Amino acid sequence: MGVAVLCFQQEGCMGCSEQAPINREVEKDLHIRIKEIDAVKNPRFVRQYQLRVTPTTIILQNGVEKRRFEGLVHREELEAALRGNL
Repeated sequence: MGVAVLCFQQEGCMGCSEQAPINREVEKDLHIRIKEIDAVKNPRFVRQYQLRVTPTTIILQNGVEKRRFEGLVHREELEAALRGNL
């Protein structure tokens, strides 16, 4: 399965609107896909991942959570975390 990156967002969230272009840059630079999920429309994920804020970005490796960022995560920090898990 490898590494998966989930980014939970919601409409009207300022941090979420700032996170989206950062995610696009990271996807392009590292040739990965970051799956963006609307937390409001997918409440099962709120329970499953015990989400408290949006945006929340979770790095999974073989289905196991390796790293979590609550709130806006800057490009350099996200890329460094992903490089450590790729």
